[in-house]
Amino acid sequence: MSAAPPRVLTVAGSDSGGGAGIQADLKTMLALGVHGMSVLTAVTAQNSLGVQGVWDLPAEAVRAQYRSVVDDIGVQAVKTGMLSSPELVETVAALIADTDAPAVVDPVGVSKHGDALLHADAVTAVRGRLLPVATVATPNLDEVAQLTGVRVTCEDGLREAAEAVLALGPAWVLVKGGHLPGDAVDLLTDGTEEHWLRAPRHDNRHTHGTGCTLASAIASRLALGDSVSEAVRAAKEYVTGAIAAGFALGGGIGPVDHGWRLRGPRTAG
Repeated sequence: MSAAPPRVLTVAGSDSGGGAGIQADLKTMLALGVHGMSVLTAVTAQNSLGVQGVWDLPAEAVRAQYRSVVDDIGVQAVKTGMLSSPELVETVAALIADTDAPAVVDPVGVSKHGDALLHADAVTAVRGRLLPVATVATPNLDEVAQLTGVRVTCEDGLREAAEAVLALGPAWVLVKGGHLPGDAVDLLTDGTEEHWLRAPRHDNRHTHGTGCTLASAIASRLALGDSVSEAVRAAKEYVTGAIAAGFALGGGIGPVDHGWRLRGPRTAG
């Protein structure tokens, strides 16, 4: 009998199209060699064209799922994604605070298609309750603006954005600069160390699920024993490959390829 691999718990919403959310998280965890477990926070009707509906689960259902997994199986890392209401944010923040494992917080604000996934009245709870319990927070530039009011238009603004997010309490912040022109540049910092991560920008519009995938990859690498900077670098490399291999699905924006390392080059047809 084999020893169990490291265990990672995702607390996020379901993407019925399979490109983001719980589905992306579990695919990423499998690809990176950890055992993925899930706490479902919401169900979405979602495809390549957008989000057609969102239904939050009750806070007691989220709490019960979390306690069921953590109290019996245990975790080496936790990743959070879509938490749309103040009650869900506060519930999950309290659970994470009581768990002895690193937490990667992806403060999901909008979908790839521009659909709002965080209620306006939940932003305060993310700022005051969730970010202070995060080992690593992974906002994109739209989420930085939503949380702090800082708007970044060029690479030079990433440091100001990181400082503003760190002031809300996470141990580390990874500000994702993928929306800026040029190379995909991210800044990882704890306020003392700075790590600038660069990757070539791939000419591929099929990038659904990049944020979920990156946060899950970071959590997976932390569970495998990496330091924060090692985990983020490895996760960035994995996501860059997944973006390069992203494929068309449906009539809109297709997903990144979570299994790109498991198969040869994709051919057209």
